[in-house]
Order: sequence, then C-alpha cells, then structure tokens
Amino acid sequence: MPVVRIWRRNDGALPAGGAADADWDFEVRPRRAVLTARIIAVLIVAVFAVGGIWLRSGSTGVNFRLADQIAMVAIGVLVAGGVLMLTRPRMRVGPRGVSVRNILGDTLFHWEHIRGVSFPDRKSWARLELVDDDYVPLLAIRSNDKAHAAQAMDRLRDLGAKYTETDEPKQD
Repeated sequence: MPVVRIWRRNDGALPAGGAADADWDFEVRPRRAVLTARIIAVLIVAVFAVGGIWLRSGSTGVNFRLADQIAMVAIGVLVAGGVLMLTRPRMRVGPRGVSVRNILGDTLFHWEHIRGVSFPDRKSWARLELVDDDYVPLLAIRSNDKAHAAQAMDRLRDLGAKYTETDEPKQD
C-alpha cells in the first residue's frame, strides 16, 4: 500500500453530499496553522498589490505597463493560493477506518492496515503507523495546537481501540 497519494483512491466510493459526513465519528483539523496561513496569504496579496501599484511610479529605465501591474497582483494571488493549500489537512475516523487528507491527497486507511498512532519526539505532527512498517504523516494533528492535539490523539486512540477490538475470549 503506497503512502503518498495525490488523488483520492479509496476501495469504495464515498457517498455524495452530506451522507459522507455521517459515516465519521470524529474529525480534526489544525487550528493555529490554518490561522497563520490565512494571515500570511492576506499579507502576500497585499504586498504584491502594493508592489503592482508602485511598479510604474519609479524611473528604473524599464517601461512597465498596466498588464505588468495586473500580472504582479495575479502572481500574488497565486502565491497566496499556494499558501492556503496548507489549510487543507484533515483527519476523519469512523468504522471504515481513518481518512487522512494532507496537502494534496485524501486516502482512506482501513483498520486492518493500521497498527497505531504516535507523536515522535521533536516532530511537528503526529503519524499513523501502518502494519507494513510504514507511516503516514497526520498534518491535521500538529504540536503547536497543544491541548487540541492531545485531545485529538486521545480520541483517535479510543476510537482505534473501539474499532479494532476482537471478540476472542481472554486467556487467563
């Protein structure tokens, strides 16, 4: 099972509309990273807009036109859109497994492929441990969210225990 996927590749197609959301018991998104990315995106657009406006005001020997000013603002909007891609991470947990959406992809990992979840020392985000000694970064659970991240890890572990418990009798 490959770890990095750019497009959605699930075994079963997700139902359209709101019915897809009803299948999930828990959903988590980063908080501080989203706020920071939005602020930075607004600043980038503002800087490129001001730069585009002032592009024709100096005498540098280059003849800038209106199209150059518009292009400068458009470049700022594109860069800001790239920064806003950092607001996409999300993790959903339900009976079917764990759905991980990082920056470019959305992948569903069924419970039989998941070994656990961990938060390694000195790392910025958690990771989903897979049975084939591989892992997937969970960009939705970030260390700078502090208590929110700890609660998300606890809830993920509780749901993992709930959905992976077996009906085998315990041996004393």
